[in-house]
Amino acid sequence: MNRNPRYDILFEPVKIGPVTAPNRFYQVPHASGMTEANPRVRSAFRETKAEGGWGVVSTGALSIHPSSDDSPLPYARLWDKNDIRSHALCCDAIHSHGALAAAELWHGGASVMNRTSRIPPYSPSGISWAATHVGFMGNLRPRIMDKKDIRDVIAWQVAAAKRAKDAGFDIVYIYAGMGYLGYEFLLEEYNHRSDEYGGSVKNRVRFVREMIESTKDAVGNTCGVALRISLEELRSKSSDSHSSEAHEVVELLSDLPDLWDVKMDSSPTDCGASRFRPECAHEPIIDFVKKVTEKPVVGVGRFTSPDTMVSQIKRGVLDLIGGARPSIADPFLPNKINQGREGDIRECIGCNICISSWHDGVPVRCTQNATAGEEWRKGWHPERFETPGSDDSILIVGGGPAGLEAGLTAARRGYQVTIADKNTQMGGRLIYETQLPGLTEWGRITDYRLNALKTMSNVNLYLDSNLGVNDILGLEHSRIGIATGAHWTKALYSSLEIAAAELNRPDVYTPDDLALGMIPEGPSLVYDFDNYYLGGVIAESLALQDINVSYATPAGHASAWTIMTNELPFVHQSLEKSGVEVYTQMLLNDFDGKKVTLSNIFTNMPKSLAIKSVIIVGLRLPNDQLYNQLMSRSSEFAQAGIKSVECIGDALAPGALVHAVYSGHEFARQLDRPPDELYLRDIPIAESPPNKVI
Repeated sequence: MNRNPRYDILFEPVKIGPVTAPNRFYQVPHASGMTEANPRVRSAFRETKAEGGWGVVSTGALSIHPSSDDSPLPYARLWDKNDIRSHALCCDAIHSHGALAAAELWHGGASVMNRTSRIPPYSPSGISWAATHVGFMGNLRPRIMDKKDIRDVIAWQVAAAKRAKDAGFDIVYIYAGMGYLGYEFLLEEYNHRSDEYGGSVKNRVRFVREMIESTKDAVGNTCGVALRISLEELRSKSSDSHSSEAHEVVELLSDLPDLWDVKMDSSPTDCGASRFRPECAHEPIIDFVKKVTEKPVVGVGRFTSPDTMVSQIKRGVLDLIGGARPSIADPFLPNKINQGREGDIRECIGCNICISSWHDGVPVRCTQNATAGEEWRKGWHPERFETPGSDDSILIVGGGPAGLEAGLTAARRGYQVTIADKNTQMGGRLIYETQLPGLTEWGRITDYRLNALKTMSNVNLYLDSNLGVNDILGLEHSRIGIATGAHWTKALYSSLEIAAAELNRPDVYTPDDLALGMIPEGPSLVYDFDNYYLGGVIAESLALQDINVSYATPAGHASAWTIMTNELPFVHQSLEKSGVEVYTQMLLNDFDGKKVTLSNIFTNMPKSLAIKSVIIVGLRLPNDQLYNQLMSRSSEFAQAGIKSVECIGDALAPGALVHAVYSGHEFARQLDRPPDELYLRDIPIAESPPNKVI
């Protein structure tokens, strides 16, 4: 297929100082959870994006010195010769596909705790970031930088820039965003200095200016120099001479960097989940930058539509289309547009599981793309698949996320695939959940897979097919995948923080009941110890149906785990807006149809609420009855031609959607492969003795 001419502008080269990006697709810096401990995993992950057509492929944050120590989060370093060799591996891989490699050099300033290095954090004025996330909290307050400290940081930036050049990077960053050191000098809340680095905007920008100038001197005319800057808070501040402090900062530095990489100030607003932030959410904040500078500008907005990308360029918002999450969901997004296959793009759903991976301290995971992070470890390529190891036919029972992914991957390998689902439509739990507030875009999980499956001649899809054991034994399929999902229970939560006995009453519901169309009588209580999105979304949904609803949880926040996906602040805002009363740290002890009895999990202080129905969002258990019944007749498998039967997805172990998709993908990739092949274990590159930091 040929590229649609209206997208030609996306494939124009863009000059970035002394280097030229081959097109406008720019994978902006983003965390990958792949440090020096996983150099080959990291190299393959970034290489896949270059292969997929991204003209520039960037690292995540690279620490320039041990005083920028983000442990236990998985940050990368550029401190010595071993680090140069580690990153050179990645640069070579990116260059092999004609893309530029960019290094996001980074000093975290007062926002890091230096837990491993034990160096007091650096700060313009000793002001620390007062985090509310336990994983970011610390007790060591930052030092106030003197002039020598400022000179030292600039020297560390210069040394790291030279190492980046030696490693083969084409673009080198100065980072002045997201609460890190450069940003702390720019923002008056952090910067209380009375010397030439504080006070006026002109003075507060001095440190960043000197970082840019020194970096340009260090790399000469071989590397482009980019400034990554957060503008959200600065734009909200008035200026005596400009429209805002953001306008003033950009004008003062306008043509100094070779590239402006513009973004928001905090992770929840910068990487907002689709539940709360639409595509192009950054535009109202960053739209002025191109009017102030003649240098190219890159920004993000969870762009998945090529028409939106073209609009950003033609309207003068951006020069380069930045992608972080969309580049993870589909590393081949640019190539698909270039080949006229934009309908094949595996669009990001904005669930932010990728961000939770960083908070978890592991390599990046993606709900849409099960191959993310597994390119080297397991040899999984997002667009290439091993040929079948046999002519076995595959039967998948269940057309939810796991079943659809298993069927699609097996079909792409070349197997003959049948997917049978008992419902009148496929999608599993997503049939219900995508009807809930903010979750419409999650339907892309089903849409992408079904659209692909329906075009394949080696696939049969059957709806309204409630298969039993006798049916399966008589269908003459060789490999069986049981993807029958899971069910919610009415189990309560005990003071031991485990699921307890069920509260079995007709006026007690689970999400499965609501999915069947049952409507609880108000006032209702949603009791949530699942702690992810669903309890909060159900409460919001009931409120939108004019049902008086309260929300209770034994956790310290509503939908507590969503702090990992950047959603927690907005969950509470949505519940407040919907009129949902929130009770945290609560155990649900009893319900008699008229009131619930709660007690504080720590103090046992009781509380009663007048309630007529309860929805429990807590323990899920696998729907493994069919699997167990089938295995009880395993003696009949040989006669039926069945070689294997496996549970996949929630039927094996209930989890988030990312776990179900991964399980389905793994099932299909492992067909006709040895079962003991787990993954390759990466090791650091340490061919030189550890060096002292310069």
